[in-house]
Amino acid sequence: MPVPVSDVDRAKAFYGEQVGFAVDLDREVPGGMRIVQLTPPGSGCSIHLVTGGDAGSLSGLTLVVSDVVAAQAELAGRGVPVGDVVHFENGAQVKGPGTEPWSTMAFFADPDGNAWVVQERPRGAGGQEGV
Repeated sequence: MPVPVSDVDRAKAFYGEQVGFAVDLDREVPGGMRIVQLTPPGSGCSIHLVTGGDAGSLSGLTLVVSDVVAAQAELAGRGVPVGDVVHFENGAQVKGPGTEPWSTMAFFADPDGNAWVVQERPRGAGGQEGV
């Protein structure tokens, strides 16, 4: 997934050191293009930091975790500007975890404003673990 950023080094530090993604690749290829690939813990999907696009234009990128309260606390402890845990109930956003499947989440953005959702996977649902 390409993530448009204005400063690759700053974004690499944010995603690698603060969010906790693994830095898979940081290489310059012929033609002067730099490829930086990072992967969330336990994920089979990666992001690629790219310049030249509309930095900060992505929204709704989603990390699915088994415990959003723990993930939110970990991100906050790493200095990520993550919001409170919330859930959606009867069409409204309510502070704190919810009971409906897939309804509990927290939100954060990278330094350019690319917006992420950290969403709790219900017990027994399939998928890989992130953050």
